[in-house]
Amino acid sequence: MSQLSETIERYLPLIESDLRAVLTAPSTAPPDFFGMLHYHMGWVDEKGQPVDNASGGKRVRPVLTLLVCEAVGGAPHPARPAAAAVELIHNFSLLHDDIEDQSPTRRGRPTAWAIWGPAQAINAGDTLFTLAFLAVPRLTLPGTDPALTNRMWSILGDTCLELTRGQHLDMSFEAQDGVSTEEYLHMIRGKTAALLAGSASLGALAGGADEETLDHYRAFGESLGLAFQVIDDTLDIWGDPELTGKEPAVDIRQRKKSLPVLYGLARSDDLRMLYGQEEPFSDSEVDRAVALLDEVGARAFAEDLARQYTHDTLHSLEAAEPDGPAGEGLHQLVHMLLHRDH
Repeated sequence: MSQLSETIERYLPLIESDLRAVLTAPSTAPPDFFGMLHYHMGWVDEKGQPVDNASGGKRVRPVLTLLVCEAVGGAPHPARPAAAAVELIHNFSLLHDDIEDQSPTRRGRPTAWAIWGPAQAINAGDTLFTLAFLAVPRLTLPGTDPALTNRMWSILGDTCLELTRGQHLDMSFEAQDGVSTEEYLHMIRGKTAALLAGSASLGALAGGADEETLDHYRAFGESLGLAFQVIDDTLDIWGDPELTGKEPAVDIRQRKKSLPVLYGLARSDDLRMLYGQEEPFSDSEVDRAVALLDEVGARAFAEDLARQYTHDTLHSLEAAEPDGPAGEGLHQLVHMLLHRDH
């Protein structure tokens, strides 16, 4: 078993325990109120019955927070309130994203809004957002310096502003012609990278890191998020469907303005004409779009950019000088996220 696997096995029970503690329904709460939250977290079915082998995701962000805390020389426990908070913020954003994107499923199940309606799902997302900030004082150990709690709240607030800024741009791009790759990268810096940057920053803060080290970890998390998203965009077009679990060239079929697509649209008249038609793409048209992207070098562009962001990720991590087994775990986490085929 790798160092990362051992660490995740040690962290996950702590993370799940903290999440369930924060999401424990008060006696005055209506049954469905917290039931929707528990459903979205993957703990129960739509009737409120516990789910065997419940899975609410990989918990990458809280794992990152705890790893960084240990890597700067601290025990993981001071970072547990922040780890719970970033996972709740992640899930608040997913709940709202599902509504905004009208996504019918998430993790193989109907989305909350598809079951209870958009209005109730919006309210459930608002609740997760609120509980994320309440997680910090509720889980903080007695005797903790109030200045640490206030700094955590500040980082969480700034992170949420960046997250929602990125989502605003992403939705705006759907109705906007001529989005540039630079604008797209500015968008994912908020939508994807901000929460990883915040997760790493909070871990460094909880572990007692100095400001320079905290800045290195913030840059590390941001570059990690950028690299992850660019790789994801590449796999969603050129990935092996048997490995990704998605239909072939899924971003083409859904006409998503991902990084390779935007690069191609700026360089291919034929691709712009193809994307200008209103009818859904046939299989042959999907193949044609992928061929046009290959002709203009969109895949090579995206892969080169992913390598650049991966280099930046590792450079910032080395500058932070992570310590001990947790430092090794961070390197393995980077490899797991950025050297994947699905």
